[in-house]
Amino acid sequence: MIKINILSGTDRPDSNAMKVAEYIYPKLKGYGAQSEIISLREFPIKEIAGGRYGDDIPSIKEFNKRVLNCGGLIFVVPEYNGSFPGILKLFIDYLPFPKAFLKLPIAFIGEADGAFGSLRSVEQLQMICNYRNAYLFPERVFIRRVSKNFDPLEGFDDELTGQLLESLLKNFVAFTDRNKGERERGAGT
Repeated sequence: MIKINILSGTDRPDSNAMKVAEYIYPKLKGYGAQSEIISLREFPIKEIAGGRYGDDIPSIKEFNKRVLNCGGLIFVVPEYNGSFPGILKLFIDYLPFPKAFLKLPIAFIGEADGAFGSLRSVEQLQMICNYRNAYLFPERVFIRRVSKNFDPLEGFDDELTGQLLESLLKNFVAFTDRNKGERERGAGT
């Protein structure tokens, strides 16, 4: 069974990103994927205060294993101030370069209270993941006015958004499965 982890892209308490991650978690299982939610609320930020790039930090290594040991990754990305949260960039900066995203299938779900559903932040994050040689899944979902249009139990007020999300999840599981050997070959294992 393919392992696809879900990353909630913020450390904000009671975030919509985490609510969306928890909403899609059982859906991924329904499409035949094992899954785990990675919450940046658990990222050991105190361990890297002052900039400890290049240091061997056991808590960071342990946290990063959930990305390094998965077959695919879904980012749930909120928009903060026209971009994605700083904690998300910090997390990426402490992932091993270049192997962390090398040939890793990655999908994106944006969520925001604005009318564009985190379009800018997802596109900015896609540039970083592309630079890190990830396999970017072409379907994206943007949840606009998330506080109004999304309920963690009921789903979406907008039927189209629900259909797009189901399509992304189903097709991303297949995409990840098709590319499962590429990651190992790219890492030279």
